[in-house]
Amino acid sequence: MLGLCLGLAGQVWAQLPLESFSLQWQHSVEKIRWEEDYRLEDYRLESQGLAALWLRLVEARVRGTGAGMEIPDDAWFADGSWHYVPALAPIPLLRLGRSPQVADWQLCRDGECHELSHWLGPPQAEVTAVELWPCRAN
Repeated sequence: MLGLCLGLAGQVWAQLPLESFSLQWQHSVEKIRWEEDYRLEDYRLESQGLAALWLRLVEARVRGTGAGMEIPDDAWFADGSWHYVPALAPIPLLRLGRSPQVADWQLCRDGECHELSHWLGPPQAEVTAVELWPCRAN
């Protein structure tokens, strides 16, 4: 089963069994909510013995505009947010900044949301980032 590993520099601090999730946060300056939906992908090319796990950003939503928050031309407005599908290639990991001075990221799965501190403890000034990557769940 696929899962999401949370940690830094390859060290796993927490592992969540899931195949998709959403990240939610509030822009630290503009105080506008952002949401991104991700899907874990297991890419295999058996004929060449290749396998890789990826994160694919499948949709994003933002409730308004501001500094560094331009709405894409192809976005549509629904349920109080601008929705769009980013044309981005899948990525091997996602690096998120964390700080005690700003609200923590929320990770949602199966309709339930928790701050990252639920799994990792509160943000600390000495550890300024966390990485999320797809992994095989234990």
